[in-house]
Amino acid sequence: MKKITKTEDEWREALSPEEYQVARKAGTERAFTGRYWNEKSPGTYLCVGCGLPLFHSETKYDSGTGWPSFYQPVDPNHVAEKRDVSYGMVRTEAVCARCGSHLGHVFPDGPRPTGQRYCMNSLSLKLEPDAES
Repeated sequence: MKKITKTEDEWREALSPEEYQVARKAGTERAFTGRYWNEKSPGTYLCVGCGLPLFHSETKYDSGTGWPSFYQPVDPNHVAEKRDVSYGMVRTEAVCARCGSHLGHVFPDGPRPTGQRYCMNSLSLKLEPDAES
């Protein structure tokens, strides 16, 4: 997949200040405040930075954490994982494989069939509703 790179100024122009803080500076929105934590509409969640399809609503579940959670990406090649040692702990950061935007973190306490919890920030996502039949 071809990578997307932009200057910091280009990212600031393309994203809202809140989206920029989370997606480009690895920030985190407060639990139970994001636009998608309780969203139930069918559709595909895209990267806010580049529009790459990341997760489908069929894999979204209520983890009780206050962030949108999914048990698997649309395509495993669309979500890259990095070791995150910030805040005195070791976690697995999830980033968009195409543009590098911070999405959230992955934890091994999710439901079957994967056992993974992709705990994402709403500010890093954009929901594209399924087309009505």
